[in-house]
Amino acid sequence: KKLGKWIQLGGHADGENDLLKVALREAKEESGIQQFKVFSEEIFDLDIHEIPQNNSELGHLHYDVRFLIEADPTGEAVIISDESHDVTWTPLADVVKLNPEVSIQRMIKKTIIMKDKKTNN
Repeated sequence: KKLGKWIQLGGHADGENDLLKVALREAKEESGIQQFKVFSEEIFDLDIHEIPQNNSELGHLHYDVRFLIEADPTGEAVIISDESHDVTWTPLADVVKLNPEVSIQRMIKKTIIMKDKKTNN
């Protein structure tokens, strides 16, 4: 919400060492959905980007550790938290229209490759 752009569900670890646990907690908090399928406990994507200095913190590197999880779009109702303007189901091909950043494009490509491998097995 505070960034004013589309990003995947997620949040800060705040001292928790189990980053998959953090990812699931944040996905649940931000979407209201409680049941997710974890594709792998391995990190799906890592994005490192610079956060510029602002009134509350010095400039620093920020690490987005991303896992691939899935929710059933016909299952539980989405509940928008106060951290988001909106939460919506979006076709994979349309995600880049919402956020064209390189890291988002990279995750889309990885997801398509994984889906293709799953389909061909």
